[in-house]
Amino acid sequence: MDSTLRDGEQTSGVSFLPHEKLMIARMLLGEVNVDRIEVASARVSEGEKEAVKMICRYAAQTGCLERVEVLGFVDGHTSVDWLCDCGARTLNLLTKGSLRHCTQQLHKQPEEHIADIKEVVDYAAEKGIGVNIYLEDWSSGMKDSLQYVYQLMDALVSHPCIKRFMLPDTLGIMNPLQVVEYFRKMMKRYPDVHFDFHAHNDYDLAVSNSLAAALSGAKGLHVTVNGLGERCGNAPLSSVQVILKDQFNATTSINESKLNDISRLVESYSGIAIAANQPIIGDNVFTQVAGVHADGDQKGGLYHNLLIPERFGRRRAYAMGKTSGRANIARNLQELGLDLTPEQMQRVVRRVTELGDRKEVVTQDDLPFIVSDVLKHDVSDDLVRLVSYQVSLAYGLKPLANVKVEINGQQYEAHSSGDGQYDAFVKALRSIYKDYLNRTFPLLENYAVTIPPGGRTDALVQTVITWQMEGGRLLRTRGLDADQTEAAIKATIKMLNIVEQGVKH
Repeated sequence: MDSTLRDGEQTSGVSFLPHEKLMIARMLLGEVNVDRIEVASARVSEGEKEAVKMICRYAAQTGCLERVEVLGFVDGHTSVDWLCDCGARTLNLLTKGSLRHCTQQLHKQPEEHIADIKEVVDYAAEKGIGVNIYLEDWSSGMKDSLQYVYQLMDALVSHPCIKRFMLPDTLGIMNPLQVVEYFRKMMKRYPDVHFDFHAHNDYDLAVSNSLAAALSGAKGLHVTVNGLGERCGNAPLSSVQVILKDQFNATTSINESKLNDISRLVESYSGIAIAANQPIIGDNVFTQVAGVHADGDQKGGLYHNLLIPERFGRRRAYAMGKTSGRANIARNLQELGLDLTPEQMQRVVRRVTELGDRKEVVTQDDLPFIVSDVLKHDVSDDLVRLVSYQVSLAYGLKPLANVKVEINGQQYEAHSSGDGQYDAFVKALRSIYKDYLNRTFPLLENYAVTIPPGGRTDALVQTVITWQMEGGRLLRTRGLDADQTEAAIKATIKMLNIVEQGVKH
């Protein structure tokens, strides 16, 4: 069960708009193919209600309404009525799984809490709503108040409307050995019950604990995309999937080729960046850096494992820097179709190493320019050259740009306004490509700016722009300058030269 839209939204600073929730739900159900999604908490807000209504309408139209679940509370009829208003059919009822939570937070005795729970479940049954029971703080309950957990379970386990019991490590305090121990106790006492496990990552053990639960009899695991969640987050969908499949031959419904797509969508909507070294979905996880690894890959895939990038809709890359050596660079040149003599190759390797010593990022897209520089190509060899430009910014007026470029020896000029100086510059370039060249200008997919920590006002700014080319291929270019707009312009002209090189050949 994916809980990105409920537990994941409890990440500090994350709040999805209703249409964003719908887009994420559609992809999770229709493309990633998770078994169930938990999409909201009842009673939170009108925006939350509108999102649940939209998701439930979509799910009803596509025949998967039973896969949509909503967290609700022991509050009489309120949560159940809220679900009914939204068109939802499954309530994940949050109950207290530890005596401490029951007596100190609710100020009730176990018998009172059990009676309140049964009232909600019975009312849900009248309304045709299925119920799953969350035993909140179950891990602490098993540790400190085992008899209370048994008392709660004994009172509810035979209720015909309860489908599953969901066992959360709410505070993220468990380790895999404890998970095994506690699950064995639950499975021994309640062998026919469907148990889910809900992990939190406070000790960086959410994935390990989820695996331990699966091996100990759990029939469902709760995950979130990119591991979003309160505090340190939850178990990441992608990591749990690959460990179950590769390490223990488990069969799931997940479409692995869409894991990267859903991760990027959630990253975009949440504003929480994926760490570059995050397994499966991070930018760097399929990038070989050491030259010996690239050499081994060329000799029978000696440094490959089961996590092949193509399995997740990605491709392997070979980073270039001071440790990459000849093999990484040769691999990148080969992919670009560039054939160098041994002496030329040595000079390129030397230059890349020098750049790496200065901690500059060297990508495959940089290579043609490094090669041109090393081989003493004059700037006039550029197929696209920025002749002149002027951008202006005035209070109360839209920024303006006048641009003159030379493309394959022919000069073109255009002007435009935009929402920002760089936006105006790009719109002028688009006009040139459309009006004079009758060609489509690549689509700007992503724009990121990096400023060194502690930098002065004249510190260099690195602008990284991701472009979507014809056919869906992504191209990433970088510009470096003390001025952010100038850095972006450099990255843009660099992209256009790569495009023109491709057109020429």
